[in-house]
Amino acid sequence: MPPIDTHLPARYREPELLARGGMAEVYRATDEELDRDVAVKVLSHRFAQDESLRRRFSREALAAARLSGNPHIVTIFDVVEHGGRPMIVMELLPGGSLEQRLTRGVPCVPRQVLDWLDDAAAAIDSAHAAGIVHRDLKPGNLLLDERGHVKVADFGIASAAGLDSFTQTGTILGTAGYLSPEQARGEQSGPASDRYGLAVVAWELFTGRRPFESQTPAAEAAAHVQAPVPSISTANHDLPRAFDPIFTRALAKEPGARYPTAAEFVGELQRALEDDAGSTWVVPGQAVPLPPTRRRIPVALILVAIVIALAGIAAAVIATRGDSTPKVLVRTVTRPGTTVERTITTAPQTTQATQPSTNGASLNNAGFAKMQARDYNGALPLLEQAVSALQGTGSLDEAYADYNLAYTRFALGNCDGVTDLLDRSQQIQGHRKEIDHLRHDARKNCGNER
Repeated sequence: MPPIDTHLPARYREPELLARGGMAEVYRATDEELDRDVAVKVLSHRFAQDESLRRRFSREALAAARLSGNPHIVTIFDVVEHGGRPMIVMELLPGGSLEQRLTRGVPCVPRQVLDWLDDAAAAIDSAHAAGIVHRDLKPGNLLLDERGHVKVADFGIASAAGLDSFTQTGTILGTAGYLSPEQARGEQSGPASDRYGLAVVAWELFTGRRPFESQTPAAEAAAHVQAPVPSISTANHDLPRAFDPIFTRALAKEPGARYPTAAEFVGELQRALEDDAGSTWVVPGQAVPLPPTRRRIPVALILVAIVIALAGIAAAVIATRGDSTPKVLVRTVTRPGTTVERTITTAPQTTQATQPSTNGASLNNAGFAKMQARDYNGALPLLEQAVSALQGTGSLDEAYADYNLAYTRFALGNCDGVTDLLDRSQQIQGHRKEIDHLRHDARKNCGNER
């Protein structure tokens, strides 16, 4: 097969065309200097002729490169211009895209869909926190790595080329099915537009078709603006009816009526599917903070806790027979809906022994609240104090605090003690998928750092 004339820099050998769209071509090539395969996205000739657009394309690509440290966003290695055409050199992912996993009219497995959406939501929310909007979310921009995890590609590229609205006739009509109502009206898009696009992708993965699928792109764009949100449980009878109000909100016509974060949208789907399954499976998800009031305690741990509590009560009865020392009946709420009663003396040292655990739990809750607001710098000192106060108690609060401190340190780029904290958390609460994901990401990015 003769070589392809791509006008790539000489260092990128043996180029192979992977995809061609309205605005760019994507090639697989070997980076001769670093001896690795890469993907090279080259701005198409018709756009490259516009000097201001070339500069905007490069500027947006450089801005998106700031997101490359995120495990769910495609890493950008270089942004260059060669032969008058700007190009982006990025990691080559072997799993293809979610577009290739779609078969028209055939739904994907719901639990697998939730895993994919969880990855994408983490990427989208991180980008929004950094002030970057994607504007062109679709299955073709959701790529799979060697482990089957989703990485989001092409942040900001649609905006760079001026293709973030339906008004660019002939340039973005092929993706009209994923446009938010405000984009279809030619208005400025924002983070809420990305969340709308993710909801459309979710609908398609769950049902095998887009919610407003029409004969023409123009009709489909108009439906995004005018048509009511259809029932997804009717489109796929295997899905819970609780999905309907979730998608009604996620696909709301007004941006302010949608979910405030992508993670919240996916979390609602996870809870609805879990409730529909009778709470018999573990909610899939990547590394996320563990709030004490929203995670289920394994049944085995509950039984052990009951046995220990009963044994403690029996011991207290035996030890206090004939003892006139004042006793106090204390009710301790270990989690919502669960109360354990125990009898203790009013001795000061007993009160002092229980105080650190209470303070530690409160500190963990306060730290978690800041994590939810992505104030990791504010969460760090609270969680460090929580871990110190709870260490050695063997409680679930200790497990949550260990995990949340590990998550916060990693989010701040500090690998110190992350894997040790995760090991301690797992020893207490058992195997969790969130712990596995964070441990994997820490080892990948932190090397042998403990």
